[in-house]
Amino acid sequence: MSVRKLLHDIVIGATAVVSKLIPDRVPVTLLGPGSSKELCAAIAQAGVKKLLVVSDAVLVQLGVVAEITRSLDQHGVGWCLYDGVEPDPTSDHVAAGLALLRRERCDAVLAIGGGSPMDAAKVIAAAAVDERPLHKLEGLLKVRRLPLPLYAIPTTAGTGSEATIAAVVSDPTTHRKKFFIDPKLLPVMTALDPSLMAGLPPPITAATGMDALTHAVESYISKTSTRQTERWATTAVRLIFANLPKAYANGADLEARRAMALASYYAGLAFTRTSVGYVHAIAHQLGAQYRTPHGLANALVLPHVLEFSVEPAAKRLAALASVIGIDSGDDRARAHAFIEAVRGLSGRVGISPTLPALRPEDIPMLARQALVEAHMNYPVPRYMENTDCTQVISRLLAA
Repeated sequence: MSVRKLLHDIVIGATAVVSKLIPDRVPVTLLGPGSSKELCAAIAQAGVKKLLVVSDAVLVQLGVVAEITRSLDQHGVGWCLYDGVEPDPTSDHVAAGLALLRRERCDAVLAIGGGSPMDAAKVIAAAAVDERPLHKLEGLLKVRRLPLPLYAIPTTAGTGSEATIAAVVSDPTTHRKKFFIDPKLLPVMTALDPSLMAGLPPPITAATGMDALTHAVESYISKTSTRQTERWATTAVRLIFANLPKAYANGADLEARRAMALASYYAGLAFTRTSVGYVHAIAHQLGAQYRTPHGLANALVLPHVLEFSVEPAAKRLAALASVIGIDSGDDRARAHAFIEAVRGLSGRVGISPTLPALRPEDIPMLARQALVEAHMNYPVPRYMENTDCTQVISRLLAA
């Protein structure tokens, strides 16, 4: 056993202990068409005087934000809008939103969007009550004071950020990702409103759905999984396989959208307690290097990492196969059948198995950086060496 692997195992053992201390608290959750308007009413009932609404320019242009702010107006809740969040939010985005919040004297925060607005909103809400520099909040359990009340309305079914205790913000210069992990970052209330997702283009529906699947699968095979996280993860897997193709084929199918929103939420509840694995570590590097959308990167990498993990995780992957109706064969056969089902699902929603932007000369660097991230504290079922990671990434090369 290498020294690095031994140290990694020690860290994961400690992480498993810490994860059991995190309470299984979940946000108050409203579900179904129109639930975003119910959330606005609940915000008013909570006595909020003025909200900082955190979103992005695209959702403003599409009219999604206006639909929600009209409801806030109807309920007498004041608001101001910060729509400068971009994919992979940076500390500059947080600083801009925080400055607006303080200038307008907001007493709560509402995140509208995907993972990026939600991550920015979480850090803004925490920083608003803490005079320390932002880097002092970075890391595990560094949020000392209860943040401003945070509400969340996801507009994609993928990140599950509305149910997680984590946020990721990048350094605008180095592009290094900074992780903020604390139960205090969990939103107090969220609305899973499928009517807001009906207009998502098929490629975004596909990528975000595969993102949610990756969260569920990596959580389930994690060394820190528990009975509760396994229930959440298996429910998410079942819902995604049954409903992602429907939502992809017909974005107006609100039942499929509702199921996908719930799946993303359950997957978020699961992985926020177990963390993720090599799929995310590699996907993060692809996003940083090529701006590959995170869900798409996860979809590309997932089957290859699962193949690498079969030996120790066969029983777990076989159980997931049973969840989607694959019951024949021994554990190893069902594990491989599940991996093929993942590939099949990805293909059904139009995702190519290769990444044309990937350059062979970048692969060693991508592998090194992915392992640096993963070996900090990701509770992976099988330890990956540099040559293993290089081989996994190489499989994404276009022919």
